[in-house]
Amino acid sequence: MENDHKDKQDPISEEELIELVLEAQKEALEKARQQRLSGVQPTKKKPPFVRVIAWVMALMLMVSTFAVIFEIYSIPAIEFLKTSASLSSKEEIKNYKKSVVEVKTNSGKGTGFSISEDGYIVTNEHVIDDALTITVTFPDDGLYKGEVIESYPDIDLAILKVEGTNLPYLSLADTYELIKNEAIYFIGNPLYFSGIANKGEVIDYILLNDWNEQVIMLDAPVYRGNSGSPVINNEGQVIGIIFATTKTDDYGRVGLFIPIDLLQQRLNLLK
Repeated sequence: MENDHKDKQDPISEEELIELVLEAQKEALEKARQQRLSGVQPTKKKPPFVRVIAWVMALMLMVSTFAVIFEIYSIPAIEFLKTSASLSSKEEIKNYKKSVVEVKTNSGKGTGFSISEDGYIVTNEHVIDDALTITVTFPDDGLYKGEVIESYPDIDLAILKVEGTNLPYLSLADTYELIKNEAIYFIGNPLYFSGIANKGEVIDYILLNDWNEQVIMLDAPVYRGNSGSPVINNEGQVIGIIFATTKTDDYGRVGLFIPIDLLQQRLNLLK
């Protein structure tokens, strides 16, 4: 995630590995495109039979390489795609996903969610920090230009506004009383994916070194791009907003979410 409280000496994580592989692929494609634009002549084509053998060998090498990577790192990012596919078959998850948006700026992307039919959106402050432009994309309602209405850096929250009507939105809990091991859902845009639904369990409160308010730890597959994802309970209410991950001595790497109480306090001041 964009605001990851991790030790810089930690070994490469699974999500970072995936991003490195995808980034290398993008760089190779861009290099080939630049060569074409600069007029670099391609090498003389080999006979069809030779080209087929070369492609087969390259494919075998690629499959072998990725098989080794997956075996060594046991990438859980593949598992969250399976979980998302399973959850997305549920009617309530389908409805939740309609209100979860992609928040894209000139410097990156994150997640947000609609809280009213007239276009108010909640996301993390670090997702839109210093953004020159903000684009909000609803799965079924298209693109909108986003405007920052309020920003709360102390709790890493921001409220955006888009010009729309009859938009889908999620219901907010008035308050949240922590229940250890409570099952929850969350939906976001992790890594290079969009609209990924997942599940996890609430762990406990934690006070971060640079925070004045307690946040909540989550045992769940949280990745870069999940910033701003709504945490939803079994009653279909948003009880928090994911904003980071951290590594703890007791629980290992965990997700972190901002309790809904902190958002409700700010919303009440706007009324």
